[in-house]
Amino acid sequence: MTTSNLSKIKPQLRTKGNITGNFGKQKVKGAYNQELGFSSKDVISIPTQDEYLNRMYDAFNSTEDEKLKQFIYTQIRNILIQRNIW
Repeated sequence: MTTSNLSKIKPQLRTKGNITGNFGKQKVKGAYNQELGFSSKDVISIPTQDEYLNRMYDAFNSTEDEKLKQFIYTQIRNILIQRNIW
């Protein structure tokens, strides 16, 4: 019978090397984004639907990209359908 070296291999616990587990990148200790999500309501500005619609019209008139134009067209159409204008 043939002898193998598998019985001589000692398994090691993973206690050496870099801290990994972030898809091959090193984990970051003390991330810089700790204050994310802690904004005051005065800082956040959400456009109204009218402002968004005006931005969509401006973007549609200023772009040459067909995919972007198609997206903008569907956004404008959805808003106008919602308002029963379409």
